[in-house]
Amino acid sequence: MVLCEQSQHRIIIVEPGTGRITREWKADTAHAKWFTNPSDAKVVANGEYLITCASGGGVAIVRIKDKRTMFCAYAGGNTHSVELLPDGNIVSASSNGNYLTLFKVDTTHKINYQQQVPIPFGHNVVWDRQRNVLWSAGRHHLYRFRYNFDCAHPNLQLIDSVGIPGAEGHDLFPVFDRDSLWLTTTTVFSRVDAATMRIDTMSAKTVKHIKSVSSGPPGYPTIVSIPKEQWWTDEILDLQGNSIYREKGLKIYKARWILYNDFSYDGRPWRPCKKKKAAVYAAALVFIYSGIYLLNR
Repeated sequence: MVLCEQSQHRIIIVEPGTGRITREWKADTAHAKWFTNPSDAKVVANGEYLITCASGGGVAIVRIKDKRTMFCAYAGGNTHSVELLPDGNIVSASSNGNYLTLFKVDTTHKINYQQQVPIPFGHNVVWDRQRNVLWSAGRHHLYRFRYNFDCAHPNLQLIDSVGIPGAEGHDLFPVFDRDSLWLTTTTVFSRVDAATMRIDTMSAKTVKHIKSVSSGPPGYPTIVSIPKEQWWTDEILDLQGNSIYREKGLKIYKARWILYNDFSYDGRPWRPCKKKKAAVYAAALVFIYSGIYLLNR
């Protein structure tokens, strides 16, 4: 289970049965302010990498085995969620800023191209690999965007939207092994049919102010993070209110099972986005031979 743990501004991976912390990541001193109050964490690329963001405005890609930060950038605007795009770029959602931010990922840590796309109350982003669209729930609507697959200049175009039950969309995350998404707002817990965009309300012991939802195969209860104080908790529950994990003193914002997510990812290793060298080379050859042909006419 991966947790956004805010008492020490870190991402931790824990064993629910024993409570043992097996991995921990904190930003370096130079970027510590960006990663104040981590707000999302997803294990991607066959469990090799972690993408994360924080209310302080930072977004990062981290290699899990050695905790190396492969990419780090600033989105700002109270960043609440981050997602990996199929070409290796990333996108984040910022709630106070009311925007999504697309980043051209460059592992040399140079200044990167980034593009903002407006969305009211941006709290979540989820890639849908079957339809090649990005989902994001805002204040009153659930939106779908088309990605331009431009490695150097990533951008989004709004396709359509549907109203959501309640207000202020918070968490949006794939239902394990189904073509559906969990969706939470301040007052409603629901499930979205990705094929039809139909939204059905769900029952649980507590449905208000759910910060995160994560499900799995048999043996993995659907888990939720519900604040005990302000916006954090020290305990992760199932839908019936049973305790799945608790550690006194922690300030947990979100919790996810570490499981393969085939709704969003195709299982390929992560690589930073690069233009196809072969295509560039071929284009250059065409240009050269065209010039030679014209000169010899």
